[in-house]
Amino acid sequence: MNSPLRTEPSFPFDNSYARLPDRFYAKLAPTPVPAPALVRVNDGLARELGLDPVALASPEGVAILAGNRVPSGSSPLAMAYAGHQFGSWVPQLGDGRAILLGEVVDRQGRRRDVQLKGSGPTPFSRMGDGRAVLGPVLREYIVSEAMAGLGVPTTRALAAVTTGEQIRRETMLPGAVLTRVAQGHVRVGTFQYFAARRDGDALRVLADYVIDRHYPELAGGDRPYHALFEAVVGRQAKLVAQWMMIGFIHGVMNTDNMSVAGETIDYGPCAFMDIYHPDTVYSSIDHAGRYAFSNQSRVAHWNLACLGQALLPLLGDDEEAAVEDAQTILNGFPALYEAAWLAGMRAKLGLLDPHDNDAEVVKELLQLMAVGEADFTLTFRRLSQFGADGEPVRDLFKDPTAFDAWGLRWQGRLRAEERPDAVRRAAMLAINPAVIPRNHLVEEAIQAAVGGDFTVFERLLSVLAKPFDDPADPAHYMVPPRPDQVVHQTFCGT
Repeated sequence: MNSPLRTEPSFPFDNSYARLPDRFYAKLAPTPVPAPALVRVNDGLARELGLDPVALASPEGVAILAGNRVPSGSSPLAMAYAGHQFGSWVPQLGDGRAILLGEVVDRQGRRRDVQLKGSGPTPFSRMGDGRAVLGPVLREYIVSEAMAGLGVPTTRALAAVTTGEQIRRETMLPGAVLTRVAQGHVRVGTFQYFAARRDGDALRVLADYVIDRHYPELAGGDRPYHALFEAVVGRQAKLVAQWMMIGFIHGVMNTDNMSVAGETIDYGPCAFMDIYHPDTVYSSIDHAGRYAFSNQSRVAHWNLACLGQALLPLLGDDEEAAVEDAQTILNGFPALYEAAWLAGMRAKLGLLDPHDNDAEVVKELLQLMAVGEADFTLTFRRLSQFGADGEPVRDLFKDPTAFDAWGLRWQGRLRAEERPDAVRRAAMLAINPAVIPRNHLVEEAIQAAVGGDFTVFERLLSVLAKPFDDPADPAHYMVPPRPDQVVHQTFCGT
């Protein structure tokens, strides 16, 4: 009896980046692995991309996701870029352990990159092994999908596979490959790469490419490169404000980790805060706190200054005038960020009518939370439930009475707006999550998976897919960690 025919997944590739000049990338195939095995395919995202999740989960599909087979229509490459890492200039970085398989146009007409992360060494590996280990792959899968559920622009996780090999880090750890989907992988550091080489032609080609792909409304304008810089500044201001509204800490905001498309990218030592404190740092490599929670808007501003510097040759022949134009655009960032942040925080507090002292109201609450060691996520969730049955928000503070005066003023603001409590409550519950990927839950899922049990990972993903709904097991998924569960450091994975 003949066995049924198997066909590999069909990717509707249309690879625009591969058509750019050769100096933009290195063309090469992923490095095969010994024994690939599927961890998970993101069925919903696969369908959104026009892919068959059943075919992706087949042996042929797993071979593609592991890098053992290059799918039809793919044009695999590693992108070149540079960047500032912790403020220090590195003239060449590039995709050291990632291969862009190609681009697909999804069911909504959006162009999306499909990239394998951990797929072997490239010319940009800088002596690295080009591999990824299971823990960081699962962390990126969990956190990026949680961010998508929270409505934050982000890269997505299409699939994860194990490789059947042990990778040397501090110890020997199981290898894995993540399939990442993004609007694009052009970074601030991509522009820096060509600017540092004084390659004005490549800068213009790259800028035109980014406009065509990510900002098509800017094409044909009088000053398209000025408009491009303004647009990137605006998207980054909104993105970082969204991070701040959910207690997210990127952990490694180097210029090579800032996407010009305005998505959160490169989830390495990232984390969500439990107890609120503005100086919170989790990254094991951020010894000076450069990328602490409260520094994220300032670092974004600094990174954008690097982008502005890289774009100067495109902003005009008169260098002094180009610098002045770039500085004017850059100077708009703080106000854009502050407006996005304040509007978001006002909504988190259920306030409709803007008042002149709104920033002070928010900052006073945050200061009380820091001193009172209140949980960031639960504080806003319980404020959302004010007036309904539920645990009082004041109980989250080390000294509950310290919260009371602020709470009374806040309630007075709510009454003055005359919005029905039920309407206000519903609006707040829709933007203040019940669940986030708390660090101890992520670590619990990773440790179970390293031991061969992926059910904890699956359950966590299921809960995080609906972050604004109270979970069936709130005692497990909503409460802060016990002292013995607190995660103090997160790691990059390289």
